[in-house]
Amino acid sequence: MSVQLVEKIAISPEQKFNLPGSYSWEEFKLIQEVLHASSRLKITYLDGCIEFMKLGERHETIKSLITILLGLYFFEKQIEFIPVGSATRESEIKGVSFEPDESYYIGQQKEHPDLAIEINITSGGIGKLERYKRFQIREVWFWENEEIAIYHLRDADNPEIIHYEKINQSEILPELDFALLTRCLLMSSSLEAMTAFLSAMKK
Repeated sequence: MSVQLVEKIAISPEQKFNLPGSYSWEEFKLIQEVLHASSRLKITYLDGCIEFMKLGERHETIKSLITILLGLYFFEKQIEFIPVGSATRESEIKGVSFEPDESYYIGQQKEHPDLAIEINITSGGIGKLERYKRFQIREVWFWENEEIAIYHLRDADNPEIIHYEKINQSEILPELDFALLTRCLLMSSSLEAMTAFLSAMKK
């Protein structure tokens, strides 16, 4: 079964592939272990649903460039941060396991990162925000359709109404120019993007 599963995912033309059926936490961990050697796949679990994502070049390019530009921003603004990349967030009790594309503690380390970033070359995916809500990650950015959507956590102290609100400007990094960031991410030259980003910040 595991070989057939890997082959089915490998030939799938879609960036995301949902495994049919519902799976227990133990079954998920077994599948995760079988696919551990495949560095080109991300696996997400939420309430019995399993999703795989194939990491293509476009995904990795955008992810890496966001990391570089944010690093430049943190340095220029002298903002202390701790990058923790794609460190896995999972809990059997919460029924969730996933890896952000990038994540950061802003200031000092806490129970969970302040910021997570997802690169979605194909839209959709299981539990787009639900998985982050279960760990109360304060802000989530999604790169979709060549733009950044920003979501900030509201009512974190009330489990009945806790939710993410889509906002136009980050509340964690309120001075960050997202129009500039997006414009630079769409440039064909990484060197040009870095130069334009730094130049705009120094004005």
